[in-house]
Amino acid sequence: MKLTVPERFILLGILPPEGNFVTLRVVRDLYKNLSFKEEEIKDYKIKIGMDNGVSTANWDQKKGSVEKEIEIGEMATQIIVDQLKKLDTEKKLKPTMFTVYEKFVENGGK
Repeated sequence: MKLTVPERFILLGILPPEGNFVTLRVVRDLYKNLSFKEEEIKDYKIKIGMDNGVSTANWDQKKGSVEKEIEIGEMATQIIVDQLKKLDTEKKLKPTMFTVYEKFVENGGK
């Protein structure tokens, strides 16, 4: 799946914090795949911080729009789809999640 920097941050932020053993194992691997390597942190100029108790992330906007191929398996895709559908049902989707929702829910993770 090709994802941009902001899409990767969005996915990292919506993964379930709990579940059964299989779900947790898949989520752990997904965190590893979505997370940024040291080289990417330097290249994209990623800065993580806090602002009034809220975690923030900033990056080079031009480089951050470039898509990178991220390995996401079938079970991981289903976990993401379920989380996005749950947010949709609860009316908690945000405008920044639009492309992620399209890629995973509307296009079936393709």
